[in-house]
Amino acid sequence: MYLNTHTYYSFKYGAISPEELLVEGQKCDVKVLPLTDINSTAGCLNFVRLSEKYNIRPVLGIDFRNGVKQQYVGLARNNEGFKELNDHLSAHLHSKADFADQAPDFDHAYVIYPFASYGGKALKTNEFLGVTPADLLKLRFSYSKYDPEKLVILQTVTFRGKRDFNAHRLLRAIDNNTLLSKLPKSEEGEQHHSMMLVGELKERYKEFPRVIENTCMLLDECSISFEFGETAHLNLSTYTGSEECDYQLVKRLCQRGLKYRYDNPGPQIFERIEKELEMIRKKGFLAYFLINCKIINYARKKGYFYVGRGSGANSIVAYLLRITDVDPVELDLYFERFINLYRKNPPDFDIDFSWRDREDITRFIFEYFNKRVPGGVALLATYSTFQYRATVRELGKVFGLPPHEINRLADGGEATDDISRLVLKYGSLIADLPSHLSIHAGGILIAEKSIHYYTATSLPPKGFPVTHFDMLIAEDIGLYKFDILAQRGLGKIKDALQIIKDNRPDADEIDIHDIKRFKEDERVKEILREGQAIGCFYVESPAMRMLLKKLRVDHYLALVAASSIIRPGVAKSGMMREYILRFRDPERVKDAHPVLLEIMPDTFGVMVYQEDVIKVAYHFAGLDLGEADVLRRGMSGKFRSREEFQQVREKYFASCRELGRPVELAVDVWRQIESFAGYAFAKGHSASYAVESYQSLYLKAHYPIEFMVSVLNNGGGFYRSELYIHEARMHGAKVVPPCVNKSEAYSVIEGARIYLGFELIKDLESRVIDNILQVRKKRPFLNLGDFLKRVFISLEQLSLLIRAGGFRFTGKSKKELLWQAHMMLGQTKRSNPVSSLFDAPVKEITLPKLYTYQFEDAFEEMELFGFPLCDPFLLLKEKVIPAIETFRPATVERVADLKNHLNEEVVIYGYLVAIKNTSTSKGDRMYFGTFLDRAGHFIDTVHFPPVAAKYHFRGKGIYKITGKVVVEFGFYTIEVTAMEKLPYIDDPRYTNDVESLEIIKS
Repeated sequence: MYLNTHTYYSFKYGAISPEELLVEGQKCDVKVLPLTDINSTAGCLNFVRLSEKYNIRPVLGIDFRNGVKQQYVGLARNNEGFKELNDHLSAHLHSKADFADQAPDFDHAYVIYPFASYGGKALKTNEFLGVTPADLLKLRFSYSKYDPEKLVILQTVTFRGKRDFNAHRLLRAIDNNTLLSKLPKSEEGEQHHSMMLVGELKERYKEFPRVIENTCMLLDECSISFEFGETAHLNLSTYTGSEECDYQLVKRLCQRGLKYRYDNPGPQIFERIEKELEMIRKKGFLAYFLINCKIINYARKKGYFYVGRGSGANSIVAYLLRITDVDPVELDLYFERFINLYRKNPPDFDIDFSWRDREDITRFIFEYFNKRVPGGVALLATYSTFQYRATVRELGKVFGLPPHEINRLADGGEATDDISRLVLKYGSLIADLPSHLSIHAGGILIAEKSIHYYTATSLPPKGFPVTHFDMLIAEDIGLYKFDILAQRGLGKIKDALQIIKDNRPDADEIDIHDIKRFKEDERVKEILREGQAIGCFYVESPAMRMLLKKLRVDHYLALVAASSIIRPGVAKSGMMREYILRFRDPERVKDAHPVLLEIMPDTFGVMVYQEDVIKVAYHFAGLDLGEADVLRRGMSGKFRSREEFQQVREKYFASCRELGRPVELAVDVWRQIESFAGYAFAKGHSASYAVESYQSLYLKAHYPIEFMVSVLNNGGGFYRSELYIHEARMHGAKVVPPCVNKSEAYSVIEGARIYLGFELIKDLESRVIDNILQVRKKRPFLNLGDFLKRVFISLEQLSLLIRAGGFRFTGKSKKELLWQAHMMLGQTKRSNPVSSLFDAPVKEITLPKLYTYQFEDAFEEMELFGFPLCDPFLLLKEKVIPAIETFRPATVERVADLKNHLNEEVVIYGYLVAIKNTSTSKGDRMYFGTFLDRAGHFIDTVHFPPVAAKYHFRGKGIYKITGKVVVEFGFYTIEVTAMEKLPYIDDPRYTNDVESLEIIKS
């Protein structure tokens, strides 16, 4: 009897889940229930999937609204009708246009207009008027005016009670960006929009039995059907048009790949290929491999770098098709980790492209496969939900908290007043509710028919349609995604090769795919052993630098292991430390259980990779490989059926008992699996990352300055741009500010001189940069006057360029140039270049000599770049006390001297680089710090909770650090006991302090 219902997928309006709506329906004796969210189909498929559980027949529709004003409700008579509704909604979401008062002609859908706003136009065969309980009084006095065949019940369902209504009001205030007290009544739903017993609803309409009959008839005419589960396959089913042709094509591509990948393949290789092909065919994934292969072939033709990773690297077929670059036979990778008979979810390739190339790859996929199936391609959505910080910030505004109080509360501060307590109290009403649709990091769907058969689509600024459902729903109905991801590491490698070619034209050409040579390169090995991999993909963070030094990593398999060990799950299980101990001390390996050591000899009996869960479950607990993979996915939280996972857990312990495994050992192994399986990498994934790491390591080892320029130009990495500039200097580069005659948008290199890019200047507009570069193509700028004659620019933007040092080639100080700019631009404050056949001489303005000092430049640079280009230690108000070894605690200038003070307290001065926040097992906050000493080398600190609570980090700058020197596996750390940030000199551009001025001029 209900034709208009809402869930929380009516974003910032509804407050209940699809399942909660079904529970209400079951309680109210509803047998047929539509879902009609407002301008959204996000909840539709899950609603259908769950409806059988509650013995309710589902109907799908959409509540079409302009803002909160209901235009009409559309109900799909069947799947074709659902597509029609999705087509209509999508067209409006893509164009951002309002809905017209009249619905379009639908062949397979019903339309219900609100009775209260009916204008008297003739209704089509499939159109009705929806009468709400509030309309009944009017209907009693005007019933004869209406066609009784066209009237239906329209009791809206949005809430279950007052709690949901309160949540709704909060959501509406957030959506309207207004105080709750000022939320217009017109922006709210009605509190009585809730479900009642079907009999009670019929009782309200008993005067109009025809209305009840019409409603029942309409619902009886509607049905929807989707297949869920293992047998559902909605992706493009064949690549060539037939499964047999697909199979033969994959075999031919494998034969071709054999010649490329192996010099002399043995029987093991051929057996593995046959085994995989049989499984791929049986599971219906041939087209999936061929589509990925097509995407990769396009990328190779365009010269795009890519990395195939994830569990797909466990497949030799993927290796032969050049989707991945990891040999699964060499690394003993389990294909069952990728595809097995028990695996109900689809396979998953993760293919990384450079952040600059991914959009073109995405464009190619849409253009090529939309020709095969019009409308068959879409990006996958995710749901952005109200998490703690967002909830506090939004409700803080709704309740009128001042910004500083909102910030404090969002950062975990206590609620100290009534309003703050209200924010936290009512935050529970909307916590975890979906806020809006977002875009999956890289998921693309390629379907057998139009995506609109399953969902409407939105159109974000990038211009590619996005579904209204997420990955789990896509998998449920058999739409498995293609992961086309972006990362900056590949951009660094690609750009570095071009920069090397331009800056060193006589250098030998680099075969960046010669990984075998890179693995044996002595300079690369040294960088790894010493943890000097700043800028290199995945191995540059403080934690990774620490691990590399502790393990003294100098070969490929050790780096593969390190790439997974660093993940939080392995550390949490305590097995990272155990791995290091066994790696460094062969005697320690004897502590491993013999069965675990036999299963995982390469990692000394320690679970390091996701596959290790499969190995342990298979060999140690006696589960079959498919059940073992169910266990692994369950630990990762990537499962639909908790019951299925629970069955596998019970079987694990039952099998351990049958095999005679000690109870304590079985429980401990389970604990290890449980603590890290959701975080550890697949071995193939780690191996793929390690290949990319070796490529960047080789470039860093042999072309460090060029590589650092590429790192800068690709947005850096773990650290701020400042550290990569510092690293370039450590390798002999001379780094200079941007220059209007030399610089590009990105940084450029000439020999060992790096000209910083215009993009690093804060607030400099991209159109100004483009204009400068375009005009400069004709000839360089002669002076400021010549620049103003040729470039259209405001005084504000020109001042940024002058202050950044962009006109230092003129030989004039910044102060002189700023005065000159003001005088030349006059009252307009904007240049007005005029094109002319002949260049007229520019009149020079004579000014007295005005000096700009180094420290003034430093403070300008801190404003414009975020950091000074000079040594920051020069800016200290009080100079650092030189090292005096006889004092206690001793003052140490260089990290290299820490070894002389092991287990002693020292004082050292460091420039803050990075902070890592973490918590102890008790939940107390602690930190790991990374600093640079005066010589530019890393200082690593640990700040335990008592110290962290007393001595706070206070932003970038130089700190005086007091602490105890400790060493573990050759890695030195300072356990901080006290810390203070040291002040810089007063800003010399504004100070009147005589002492500071003397320092500036000295």
